[in-house]
Amino acid sequence: MSWPELCERWTALTGLPVPRIKQGLLRLALAWELQASRYGGVPRRTEQYLERLGSPGKDKAPSSLKLVREWRGVLHTVEVDAEQRVHWNGQQWRSLSEVARAITGTRWSGPAFFGVKQKGKAA
Repeated sequence: MSWPELCERWTALTGLPVPRIKQGLLRLALAWELQASRYGGVPRRTEQYLERLGSPGKDKAPSSLKLVREWRGVLHTVEVDAEQRVHWNGQQWRSLSEVARAITGTRWSGPAFFGVKQKGKAA
């Protein structure tokens, strides 16, 4: 299909304006829409799961977060609970940095050590 044919088919099928994407990607999106209209699309249970993952809500924090880091051949697992308490090696710690210091023997930024600090941005 040519670009004008793709655009016309997209609008007829979805009732939406044509997204500003490349022709190849529009072909894929149109193919997905055609399959979804024929076979029913994503199951509702999957949609609900994806919604929970994508938007946990303002008042809804994850129950816990597990961080894993290998250091000198040893795998270390740290859990940060809903109250932001840090647990490692059967003990509670004040911060990820304390745990990183205990593991390495030197001063480390805990978020950087466990890979949760974005590079180039302050945490």
